[in-house]
Amino acid sequence: MSEERELLDRFAGPEEDLERLGRRLAERAEAEGLLEVAWRTVESPVGRLLLAATDRGLLRVAFANEDPDAVLADLARRVSPRLLRASRRLDPVVGELEEYFAGRRRVFDLPLDQRLSTPFRRRVQQQLPRIPYGSTATYREVAVAAENPGAVRAVGSACATNPLPIVVPCHRVVRGDGTTGGYRGGPAVKQLLLALERGERPAA
Repeated sequence: MSEERELLDRFAGPEEDLERLGRRLAERAEAEGLLEVAWRTVESPVGRLLLAATDRGLLRVAFANEDPDAVLADLARRVSPRLLRASRRLDPVVGELEEYFAGRRRVFDLPLDQRLSTPFRRRVQQQLPRIPYGSTATYREVAVAAENPGAVRAVGSACATNPLPIVVPCHRVVRGDGTTGGYRGGPAVKQLLLALERGERPAA
């Protein structure tokens, strides 16, 4: 039986076979250079996350309050229409996120594809991993670090549009009065991440 016939026959099989077929097609697409954006979802303490990566690195982390179809459509428009659900490229990302949420990782060590950010926003976002784990900085302090002390509002926009939250820790940026301020995943998620980094674990 030809490989093509075998693949077609599997479409009529159980869900497990369909998952296996999906993995196989994703592997073939990547091997043939047809896969430009791989994506998958993963459950986490802050809800389901959608992860997307290119061969350059992690491209997007989207929270559960974001419409996944809209996120994928935006990636297709801005990066490439060659998107496919494929887990292997994102396995290292999932592993580091699991370590982070378990309190075993304080710094992410992942290649990043930051093309979704403008040059200024990228400069701001590059300052964020320099805020120590378990600490916070104000929007003004980040503006000073980015060598543009008058751009406090623009720093807030750069944090709000950060395409790589958690990994690029915009949740560590707070208002000057110490209140948490806004967050792409919602204020409750921001508070949970800050509490996690302070060593507080939510009650079961």
